[in-house]
Amino acid sequence: MKCTGRIHFSILWCLVFFSCNSTSSENAKKEPNNPQTSELSKISDEINKHPKDATLLFNRSKLYHSLKKDSLALNDLYSAIRVDSSKSGYYSAIADILFEHKDISGSVDWIQKAIKLNPDDETAHLKIAKIFLFTGEYPKAFTEINTVLRSNVYNAEAYFLKGMCYKNMKDSNKAISSFQTAVQTDPKFVDGHMQLALIYKARNNPMAISYFENAFKADSTNMEPLYGEGMFWQDQNKFEEAKKVFRRCILINSSYEKSYYNIGWMLLQEDSTEKALRQFDMAISVKQDYVEAWFNRGLCNEILGKYEPAIADYDQALAFNPDYEPAKKALQRAKQHLKK
Repeated sequence: MKCTGRIHFSILWCLVFFSCNSTSSENAKKEPNNPQTSELSKISDEINKHPKDATLLFNRSKLYHSLKKDSLALNDLYSAIRVDSSKSGYYSAIADILFEHKDISGSVDWIQKAIKLNPDDETAHLKIAKIFLFTGEYPKAFTEINTVLRSNVYNAEAYFLKGMCYKNMKDSNKAISSFQTAVQTDPKFVDGHMQLALIYKARNNPMAISYFENAFKADSTNMEPLYGEGMFWQDQNKFEEAKKVFRRCILINSSYEKSYYNIGWMLLQEDSTEKALRQFDMAISVKQDYVEAWFNRGLCNEILGKYEPAIADYDQALAFNPDYEPAKKALQRAKQHLKK
């Protein structure tokens, strides 16, 4: 049995495409208590009065994007460009949305248009660098990054992206050097500290702890650095050190379900089954669809000979994830025990 806890970190992600054909007034009516939809209604009224105001169209596109109504956001951006084709930010915003929807070539085209309008746009150069990082075209990514660094040696994100290229190229020493430059340039660059922590964690190097702590200090609302610190100890089977970190997480944020889960998992490895069960109870109370917690609570019940509660827990895990194989196997096993 393995702990299913993982540190999830990435600078790039794609969203599921969301298409909406309803009008802005209808959208506002559907979510009357949402401040964003209230603002959407106001800005739509302004656009009706001033349909050729590109800034209003751009601002409404950002609202649509935040509401995951990206087809409408794109329509507004295209309209803004028809009104004022001189703003590189409009082109760059289209590129962002296209990238999120996995239209890589379309995204590159629009960012290149933004750069053509404003060759000194650092943000646009780094956006296209991110795309080349995503597609594995590292020489092209380095070209864009170095363009930025030639004009601004204090751009922390540029060093960070260079580090991500090296990391993906399996050159961890150069990656460390770039990430260190990023955090030296900007000590509050959370992602840089996290990447350093993850590299040192993979090496079982205690330096990871310092970088996890630095990341948490830079943003104390983000629990992932402390979770990573706990996992550093847990992965080395130093359970008491790990439990201290997860208990600290709970003191900071009692709704952080993974802390309860990981403490429960370690207690289960130590044959403290009843104590483990209580931790899984807590994890489930915080996150009711926590599949792994339902499964492990079922496992505790099964170990304690409580087969009916175990079956109920396995059933619940499968209700949330019908394809969860450990629960499928455990359910059959528990049913066989109940027949004896």
